[in-house]
Amino acid sequence: MTLDELNRLLDPQVLALIDAHASDDPATFAMQFHGRGDLPVRAIAEQIACRKKAAAKLPSLSRFPMLYTRLGLEQASGERAAEWKASLMRGWRAIDLTGGLGIDTLFLAQRFDSVVSCERNEALARLAEANRRMMGVTNVETLIGDSEELLAGYADDSFDWVLVDPARREHGGRSAGLSASSPDVVRLHDMLLRKARRVCIKASPALEISGLETQLPTLSEVIAVSVDGECKEVLLLLYREREAGLTPEIRAVCLGSETFEIVSSGGVPPARVVAEAPGTWLYEPDTAIIKARLTGELARQFHLEFLNRTVDYLTSDRLIEPFPGRSFRIEECRPFRQKSFRKELAELEITNAAIQRRDFPLSVEELRKRYKIGESSERYLFFTKNATGSLIWLSCRKP
Repeated sequence: MTLDELNRLLDPQVLALIDAHASDDPATFAMQFHGRGDLPVRAIAEQIACRKKAAAKLPSLSRFPMLYTRLGLEQASGERAAEWKASLMRGWRAIDLTGGLGIDTLFLAQRFDSVVSCERNEALARLAEANRRMMGVTNVETLIGDSEELLAGYADDSFDWVLVDPARREHGGRSAGLSASSPDVVRLHDMLLRKARRVCIKASPALEISGLETQLPTLSEVIAVSVDGECKEVLLLLYREREAGLTPEIRAVCLGSETFEIVSSGGVPPARVVAEAPGTWLYEPDTAIIKARLTGELARQFHLEFLNRTVDYLTSDRLIEPFPGRSFRIEECRPFRQKSFRKELAELEITNAAIQRRDFPLSVEELRKRYKIGESSERYLFFTKNATGSLIWLSCRKP
């Protein structure tokens, strides 16, 4: 979006037109108003498309007539994750080094007396500023420019918290590594902690979490956050008072109909207890728990056993409710033999199923193609190994 398009979108008559056509198909709107030089037709169609996506990603915020850009909405934190992330922080003043669409900033503004939002893209910065003005948020200052240069201009201890969501696109692709991010939080570690006693880095959910303390000496907490079963982000909390060389606390937070948290116990991880045979129930932990490598802690807490020594499937003879992840009743558990598998499927009248495999030689696509298994949301087939390392398959249903 250009500044000219933004200024035209802010015309009250154009905003009213967006509201009137909010339920339209964007392509249909663009065709209907094609050739209208008095209207920013492309930009209006983009707003209609973005509002539909925002309704799911930002359920309460989208009730306001906010403006968006496609990329800004794609990169923005979802509302659940943004609100929970902001709950970690409180104080007099914070700075968001990567303002973007401004979703994180909106929630920070509820917890700090004042917030500074930095954004290098002027059109996006002005769009977020217009949204805040429309929502009556008055305690945010907008700065446009390079966030590193802007932060360097502040005196030490100017903020209680720094929030940064580094861009992870590099040379047209994506990189999950911290040192490849922009701004480079590894290089800026010392400066960040001079400007504020505490720093929150929103990292990629694909980030490898082991060994991060060697890059970030004051790393105190690593938090994997999921929303409705999908790992959305990994938060890295830096505390100035943290002694270098200490192992950070690892936490998983699962945001769903209920919020579930689990924390590493410290020291030696719990031993992996493997079941001699699958029980009545199969459990797949939430993605945040798997990401944080806390499945062993979860198994200890709920008295569950692992299905095998290599993957994060758990089992027991009793149903755990509520369980932070997915639960399945095991109807069949059999050795996987390629020659007889097709016949077994026929005997059990299994023609369609959702398929999942871990530590198994055939891909989901190969299994579907080779054995002609259609899609289904009623039955689930799991392909993995048992306690002895032999290939098995399980037919399951949701409770």
